[in-house]
Amino acid sequence: MDVSRSPKEVVLEQNYPNPFNPTTQIRFYLPSEANVALTVYNVAGQEVRTLANDMLPVGEHVVTWDGRDNVGNTVSTGVYFYKLISGNTTHIRKMVMLK
Repeated sequence: MDVSRSPKEVVLEQNYPNPFNPTTQIRFYLPSEANVALTVYNVAGQEVRTLANDMLPVGEHVVTWDGRDNVGNTVSTGVYFYKLISGNTTHIRKMVMLK
């Protein structure tokens, strides 16, 4: 995405690297200031980690996930989903952690 232009809608990119070990970055763009929730889930749909739950300014944001759950335990190898909710917009993408 051309970051010199402000996005017209919320954009959630694929995490990089993917597959990953031990960390990955999740990049997203906001067209205006918004309350954002970015959460990681396992394949059973259970919440693994909340990465962001805050009011964020317009523009590009990068969040790093260290492969740990909400209590600090390292998660197992497998498929995970990350969900970004901002206003009425929801985006979900898949990622793979390899050990």
